[in-house]
Amino acid sequence: MNLRSRTAYLDIETSFSRSITIIGIHRPGQSTVQLVRPETTREKTLAALEGVDRLVTFNGACFDLPVIRNELGVDLKTRFDHFDLRYACARQGLKGGLKKIEVLLGIDRDTEGVDGWAAMRLWEEWTQGRKESLELLLRYNREDIENLPVLEARISKQSAAT
Repeated sequence: MNLRSRTAYLDIETSFSRSITIIGIHRPGQSTVQLVRPETTREKTLAALEGVDRLVTFNGACFDLPVIRNELGVDLKTRFDHFDLRYACARQGLKGGLKKIEVLLGIDRDTEGVDGWAAMRLWEEWTQGRKESLELLLRYNREDIENLPVLEARISKQSAAT
């Protein structure tokens, strides 16, 4: 089993009250799992990460992993080798949020214009009965996690070239 098959890319979405609404986990060549509240439990998250050694996020050290620790009571930083792409990007002079860096590197997304603030608004709309809001939010989260390995590969390629 190679390193890539034991790597998972993780991103969460939260509500305005900062509670987890979606946990997205992408394992290239294997699966993409999106747990939607109330399915965002410790047990289901750990089950989706079974067999994983390495966890990759963007700004996960400051946001995703502390929120998961506080809400689900599981410290993923101590369970997995964690690699935060935000810092790898910064070391190469790429600063800003994920969407800004994707634009700089030519990584496309279908949900262009949706950001973290819009994600919280979409969750709120869904709780008020707008089914299409959850569909867009899930597409947005899926692009976040499925673009992370692309970003990681581009950063690695840039790093090797310098």
